[in-house]
Amino acid sequence: MSDPTPLERLVDLLDLEQIEVDIFRGKQPTMEPLGIRVFGGQVAGQALVAAGRTVPEDRPVHSLHAYFLRPGDPSVPIVYEVDRIRDGRSFTTRRVVAIQHGKAIFHLSASFQVLERGLEHHRPMPVVPPPDGLPTLQERMAPWRHELDGWFSRPRPIDIRYVTDPPRVLRDQPGPKEAQSRVWMRADGTLPDDPLLHVCAVTFASDMTLLDSTLLTHGLAMGQDPVMLASLDHAMWFHQPFRADQWWLYSQDSPRTIGNRGLAHGEIYTQDGQLAVTVMQEGLMRVVG
Repeated sequence: MSDPTPLERLVDLLDLEQIEVDIFRGKQPTMEPLGIRVFGGQVAGQALVAAGRTVPEDRPVHSLHAYFLRPGDPSVPIVYEVDRIRDGRSFTTRRVVAIQHGKAIFHLSASFQVLERGLEHHRPMPVVPPPDGLPTLQERMAPWRHELDGWFSRPRPIDIRYVTDPPRVLRDQPGPKEAQSRVWMRADGTLPDDPLLHVCAVTFASDMTLLDSTLLTHGLAMGQDPVMLASLDHAMWFHQPFRADQWWLYSQDSPRTIGNRGLAHGEIYTQDGQLAVTVMQEGLMRVVG
């Protein structure tokens, strides 16, 4: 039997074990080197799975709001406790607390809604090159492979293609830099036809590059400069159904940094130009040393 692909490992990571009514347990990645804390997108994705497992399938999630309270321990599982706040005629609300070592490390509130028709408009997708002609992350970062200690070359569940230059590239370029990043992403393979899984896969990926936009104007890059980034909160609004295994454009910018905090904003477009998800995140950004 062949080893599972990175995407298969992500699907397994998002497949929580139910250990009691409204209580779930999430495993940790087994193939990645242990970091100093759990990746925020993993906790957010698993928490949304826990919430979604308690909601009827005809009510997709339309928003989530979350706070990262403590660094997660990557060496032990995470327990997710779901509180059924409200089951209304149109909306369902769930609250999820992620627990390790007897303490809350993450808190999420999510709202689900029956599908309804109404007024519609959306901001047009930026005009960018298509993803298939862009270099992979491994190809884009190859000139700096001696600095990155294999980080760029590891197999990943998400295929990432930068439209704009990533922070490590911009860092060496002279002149002012715009706090804006545009990246094509998709799950690297085919996902099962489970709408909740696609939403949770995008939730996982939404935390990968978003805070980079807070560093661009300052000419800094994680891993090369003495700067510490950590997610403080995360909010997402899901506007329409989408597939995470088809290309989507993640347009990101940072309207403000102050007080060792950076605010980042993201818009996720399907390849045919529909605005599918809006994301906001504030992160801790400290220059150390």
